[in-house]
Amino acid sequence: MSHESISAFFPAYNDGKTIGGLVQKTLALLPALAVDFEVIVINDGSSDDTAQVLEQLRAAHPDHVRIITHEHNRGYGGALRSGFAAASKDLVFYTDGDGQYDPSELADLTKRMGPSVGFVNGFKKNRSDPWHRVAIGWLYNRFARFIFGIQLRDIDCDFRLIRRSLLEELSLRSTSGTICVELVKKLELCPYLVEEVGVSHYPRLHGKSQFFRLRSLFTTFFQLARLYVTLVILPQVTGRDVRTA
Repeated sequence: MSHESISAFFPAYNDGKTIGGLVQKTLALLPALAVDFEVIVINDGSSDDTAQVLEQLRAAHPDHVRIITHEHNRGYGGALRSGFAAASKDLVFYTDGDGQYDPSELADLTKRMGPSVGFVNGFKKNRSDPWHRVAIGWLYNRFARFIFGIQLRDIDCDFRLIRRSLLEELSLRSTSGTICVELVKKLELCPYLVEEVGVSHYPRLHGKSQFFRLRSLFTTFFQLARLYVTLVILPQVTGRDVRTA
């Protein structure tokens, strides 16, 4: 099924060894999925050769590739917020720039994006990470789903297709990985159906995850606690709309 238009974007931080192949694969795929499309990469303060790789891609595909550069690293949430703000098409797809997901599986998500569906969320069929990351990820996912009342089975699977009209209604504030909890919680409150599709997950061959650093974990759990107050406690007291909180 061909959709009217799709924005696909990648947050990238020191992903020079993987981002080029991901963008090329996405550019080859999108003409079969949408009449109009664009690929956006958010270079979130990378210190490797990511900027040079992206400039070559932009020069080779000036009509379809856009690059947004953060002079300083703003964190994963900051990169996603820039991508959502830059996207101009009807549907917005994003996944990470580290190569652990295959962008060609976007085709499976678009098949589930019907008129009554607001977003399609991937879930990892098998997680290809070291055992300690699998364990921490499992605990984090179960904990976040429980305290926030989220129905999705895999909150931290960053492989999502979302209606841009819904994103425009949300006020996202997180700068860390907690943006996934904030995003999913607010999207589940929108008056559309949610679909889930199993996707492949591959070992990380280059670079290091920013989430599993002590400072990043501290920031994540601090923002998670603040999110709980904003998305769970205050709405019960004030009755205000969580989506714009």
